[in-house]
Amino acid sequence: MSGQPMQVFEVFRREREGGPMQHAGNLLAPDAELATHYAREFYGRRQESVRLWIVPRAAILDLDDPDLLQPPLDRSFKKPAGYSTEIKRKLADARARADAGPSEEVDPR
Repeated sequence: MSGQPMQVFEVFRREREGGPMQHAGNLLAPDAELATHYAREFYGRRQESVRLWIVPRAAILDLDDPDLLQPPLDRSFKKPAGYSTEIKRKLADARARADAGPSEEVDPR
């Protein structure tokens, strides 16, 4: 070998055109060129992949800070949990008013 330290490369693959990229695994290699050869051999020799991404693990940014991952504003209305009790009450009131028909209005003449 070239005497270079081994580094971990993460491999992502796409099985078919239009499909998602998925993590396939990782491999050890001294450089990107050899990592590319290894990845092609491990994940492409049987034509089980149409695309490979080979990324040095050191290049992957790890974001796990809960303060950065939580939205700054309350966006609970976007979750498919349904309407809140307050919204349900307002909807019921609006439906009841609609079912009651038009209210008696005074003719302005």
